[in-house]
Amino acid sequence: MIIEIKVPSPGESITEAEMTKWFVANGDWVEKDQEIGEVESEKATLPLVSPESGKISITVASGKVQIGAIVATVDTSAAGGKAKKAETVKAAPSKSEQIKAPTPVEKTSVAEKAVAPKASVPEAKIASMGSVKVSPVAQKMMEEQGLSVDDIIQGLKRIGKKEVETVINMHAELKNPVSSEVSRETEEVPMSNLRKKLSQRLVAVKNETAMLTTFNEADMSSVIEWRKKYQDAFVKQHGIKLGFMSFFVKAASEALQLHPMVNSMINGDQVIRPHYTDISIAVQGDKGLVVPVIRNVESLSFAAVEKKIAELADKARSNRLSMEEMTGGTFTITNGGVFGSLMSTPILNPPQSAILGMHKIMDRPVAVDGKVEIRPMMYLALSYDHRIVDGKDSVGFLVKIKEFIEHPELMLFGGKNPEKVLLGL
Repeated sequence: MIIEIKVPSPGESITEAEMTKWFVANGDWVEKDQEIGEVESEKATLPLVSPESGKISITVASGKVQIGAIVATVDTSAAGGKAKKAETVKAAPSKSEQIKAPTPVEKTSVAEKAVAPKASVPEAKIASMGSVKVSPVAQKMMEEQGLSVDDIIQGLKRIGKKEVETVINMHAELKNPVSSEVSRETEEVPMSNLRKKLSQRLVAVKNETAMLTTFNEADMSSVIEWRKKYQDAFVKQHGIKLGFMSFFVKAASEALQLHPMVNSMINGDQVIRPHYTDISIAVQGDKGLVVPVIRNVESLSFAAVEKKIAELADKARSNRLSMEEMTGGTFTITNGGVFGSLMSTPILNPPQSAILGMHKIMDRPVAVDGKVEIRPMMYLALSYDHRIVDGKDSVGFLVKIKEFIEHPELMLFGGKNPEKVLLGL
């Protein structure tokens, strides 16, 4: 029986995607539910999964494809197994592929396909395997994955400028190890669909909103002390570490309920004001910035928030976020501090009306009760759409974030003083 494998839809209005990777070769035996390839659209990277076990026949090696197009078939009646392999699928050769490499790689024999035992040499040195040089680290990875030199060579679908330059430089170093060359070469890399869409959205935000940014700073002493004091118990109880982001996510949820306009968005002549807080967390992936959503944060505990953050971050790093996980947020938090940013003006994530920027924690001298003390401080930035969010709400919201971070216990009482709540004042 022949089963067709089609390009999945990443969401409404998307009609085209790009076939970027195949994890199997033409003629390979694939197992049911095995991930066999990857397609990329302007919104997300989606995996291709084999619906049944059988022999795969790849019809589209790479390039642009229509949503729903057939890119491969699986013959479930074919005899075979994992050990049975055929030739690697090759796309039409580009100009760079037609250029003869400085050092041609000879095809290894069947006997040479078995990876040699681990070399007992320092990691910095290079071991030689036939006519192909393999570093000890690469050799270990190949042994662990059961890959031969041929497998690696076949997986390199094209020889580009970078590969040629690597070989040229290697030869130059062998002839004159102490010499160094100054290069003024450039390289053109195609922009991914995801990056194209991100660029369009960022330009649209600047042109279509009245974006302003207000700043404040927060003393992180309490949060740091809480994490130090309760970290072991938190991990033992919930199986995950207590981080900084969960404090800001919960603080933002509480502040959004006190300042609902910051949680609102414009839809034509209407203002949509959600009674829930779905908070998007900006995560830097290999192919660009993505913003997965934590839904109904107002109903989640710190542990639930931490687990959801870890889950979404892991999916983002492996390009496995679904469209549902990246749509529908009401507010966004981005943390430039992980890259060392001290202060920035984050850009809005449409159609949302505001975004909170976290930054690097730095010890700075501050005035505390009339005395100068060194405290771990973080600058906070709130960018907002002035068409819908006034200065009173934007500043008030950011002040609440500051209060919740400096006094986390206030989140239990809706921002009110616990003593006054206890006394009914």
